Amino acid sequence: MKTLKTYFLYLGLLFSSTLMVQSQNIEGQWKTVDDETGKTRSIVELYKDNGKIYGKIVKLLNPEDKGKLCIKCTGEDYNQPIEGLVIAKGLTKEKGDNAYEGGTIFDPQKGKEYKCKMWIDNDAPNTLNVRGYVGFFYRTQKWYRVTD
Repeated sequence: MKTLKTYFLYLGLLFSSTLMVQSQNIEGQWKTVDDETGKTRSIVELYKDNGKIYGKIVKLLNPEDKGKLCIKCTGEDYNQPIEGLVIAKGLTKEKGDNAYEGGTIFDPQKGKEYKCKMWIDNDAPNTLNVRGYVGFFYRTQKWYRVTD
């Protein structure tokens, strides 16, 4: 009987650690919310490529934004549709930390690129903190995991 209890204890620990790791995974779709207006703006797909995290706008949520081109972009992204635009590039997970850093994030509305940090707090597994910063100045948005 004691070994059966031990088996279930290990099984429970394995299951809970799997859930914790899964809940901290930032890959997937996230609903973006403008930190200045509080309005939802888009769905961004975060994905891994060559060990780094990238994020692409897969859907614009406001009907008036549909079909808009990125007129504030530069290079090959100039005048391309905002839907499909890769806005987060090259983030890597820091050892011993839940944060992804070292990459950039682009704001197509303002035409500005920022250094970027993303992380999920343990107490809010479906909320992603997205921080763009230049030097000591930063702003942080909360993005919400798409679950439906």
